[in-house]
Amino acid sequence: QGTRDHAPAQAVLRDRLLSAVVSCFKRHGAAAIDTPALELRETLVGKYGEGAKLIYELQDQGGELLALRYDLTVPFARYLAMNKINTMKRYHVAKVYRRDNPATTRGRYREFYQCDFDIAGQFDPMIPDAECLKIVHEILSDLQLGDFVIKVNHRRILNGVFAVCGVPESKFIPACSTVDKLDKIPWEEARSEMVGEKGLSPEAADRIGEYVQLHGGLDLIERLLQDPKLSQNKLAKEGLGDMKLLFEYLTLFGITGKISFDLSLARGLDYYTGVIFEAVLLQQDHEHGEEALSVGSVAGGGRYDGLVGMFDPKGRKVPCVGVSIGIERIFSILEQRLEASGEKLRTTETQVLVATPQKHLLAARLKLISELWDAGIKAEMLYKKDPKLLKQLQYCENTGIPLAAIVGEQELADGVVKLRDVATREEVRM
Repeated sequence: QGTRDHAPAQAVLRDRLLSAVVSCFKRHGAAAIDTPALELRETLVGKYGEGAKLIYELQDQGGELLALRYDLTVPFARYLAMNKINTMKRYHVAKVYRRDNPATTRGRYREFYQCDFDIAGQFDPMIPDAECLKIVHEILSDLQLGDFVIKVNHRRILNGVFAVCGVPESKFIPACSTVDKLDKIPWEEARSEMVGEKGLSPEAADRIGEYVQLHGGLDLIERLLQDPKLSQNKLAKEGLGDMKLLFEYLTLFGITGKISFDLSLARGLDYYTGVIFEAVLLQQDHEHGEEALSVGSVAGGGRYDGLVGMFDPKGRKVPCVGVSIGIERIFSILEQRLEASGEKLRTTETQVLVATPQKHLLAARLKLISELWDAGIKAEMLYKKDPKLLKQLQYCENTGIPLAAIVGEQELADGVVKLRDVATREEVRM
């Protein structure tokens, strides 16, 4: 089905991962919000380019056509418009749904978590955009996933490139969706799609090819600002000006070593209006002759200044920029690493097992465990009247419970509990 169940160890791993991501979002001052899994179909349609065919639509529900949310960005824009909010820094961790062909080895599912961070409001150019890139850098560095690169481009630069290459405006979005495939297909294949399927002239496609295969840093931005064709195009000039400012801020954040200005990055979503970015892992660890896990992009985002206005009755615009972390793809990598290392994950946080060495002491165990729970201590016991002590200690070892609180007849008579360190077997009466 392309959805997945999580075994206890996987659930623990996922929770750790989500916790690390949410900690970063909170560190940057974001507040949590939530939106429903169901949206009106009209809310979602027309916002995702070629991705629209992956929207899960539901049958007529008493006059309403509904759909499951495809991402967390469009519902956020709808939320801002409905509640007349002009300024907000938020994060949202929730499931989204896509009627896709699943590829579980690549972390691609029909139901999966997204972790989004967005800054909404009218601010000075590129400052919020730079912070979103800093967040991606922080998260990928903290998770120690290996080497990565964050590709950055600008929708206006792309539109400017298409304009100077002779592409009619009506074909900007179709051309964009083809350029967006350049990380998966060679240029020759992309060129033939542009000409054969998207109706571009061979000359226009060749001119696009000269630009979209470029990538670099501030030096490339400077070079394109001097480009005789692009420098005459208003959109491209504005986009390059934004990129130059962005790189100044990224230099101050000290992260330009991981940033690549890449003209092939298009991100096929219709709602982007400015800076767009995507984080890609460059290589995966693979030990014992195993194949590297190919997961592609692990984070992406950009600026979408026009989206809120689509939902506002008066067309009131709220500029927004945001990033989405592909948690399932990262999870796939960490899961494979865990399997390769043979490390066992603790699946509970239990601190102590209440145990008895003799028969007929169930009442003593129930009384002691109740006191521990009431005192906020994470405790367990075996659900048997008279379990053998060895079995109880074995359970501690199997599940990683560090301590056993043992109450036998002697301990009851003396009014004490014997606390045993399961790993070292040291015991202390208290």
